[in-house]
Amino acid sequence: MAHVEISLQNIEGFVFDLDGTLYLGDHALLGAVETLAAIRRQGKKALFLSNKPLYPRETYAAKLTHLGIPAGPEDVITSAYVLGYHLARNAPGLRYYVIGEENLKAELRGHGLMILDEFFDQDPMDVIDTQGVDGVIVSFDRTLDYRKLNTAYQSLLRGARFFATNPDKTCPMPGGAIPDCGATLAALEYLTGRQVELLAGKPSPLMISVVLQRLGLPAERCLMVGDRLETDVRMGKEAGMMAAAVLSGVATRQQAENATPPPDFIFEGVGELARLLGAY
Repeated sequence: MAHVEISLQNIEGFVFDLDGTLYLGDHALLGAVETLAAIRRQGKKALFLSNKPLYPRETYAAKLTHLGIPAGPEDVITSAYVLGYHLARNAPGLRYYVIGEENLKAELRGHGLMILDEFFDQDPMDVIDTQGVDGVIVSFDRTLDYRKLNTAYQSLLRGARFFATNPDKTCPMPGGAIPDCGATLAALEYLTGRQVELLAGKPSPLMISVVLQRLGLPAERCLMVGDRLETDVRMGKEAGMMAAAVLSGVATRQQAENATPPPDFIFEGVGELARLLGAY
């Protein structure tokens, strides 16, 4: 424990995953409110990350505030924001077909990207003409159907570029999990034999570069806290941060202990971090 306490003395920036780390559904997890209060009381910085592109940053900030963790949109970074920011600067003239919900499309349009309308006049079973599609963006989409999958598939076969918001297979929810972007992404990679060329969300270096720029701190002065070993912990460690795995979401203790790269700390929940910070 002494090693943990000494290590945390050098940490000035705390980066938190949301689902499964600070809350599940509409309820804050034990110790989340106290942890953020302690960080801010000590004059340290905090940012919140989400791979889930279902809502704008304002919505996540409002939810955190409602749960007792005051936050503004500038404190939240989503995979949708990072993808839109990157594509607007590196592939601004493409016409994009999006497997995703309306809030994601609005975010991307807000960065000046051209988002195509759905091909509603097609028969879902047709081999359709998608020559007007320059790029396909895959994301978490609860309205996914065969028509959308087929449109993306035909576009990729014809050479459209291939992007995605995040690689998560599932999204943690109270009582279990539901399919996330990674499941759709895997289907399209399998169907086309192609690999996605850019993932914007965790563990992408694109996201961590935005995080460090926003914090204004070097990576070694930051701690990444999350429940996913393959995204949260991996991103933090590969960037040179310290990383803590919490067991309140997806990861189990056995998985965390055997992970490569290994987390620096394993907490049952974020409340253990609150105690180390002197919250109680």
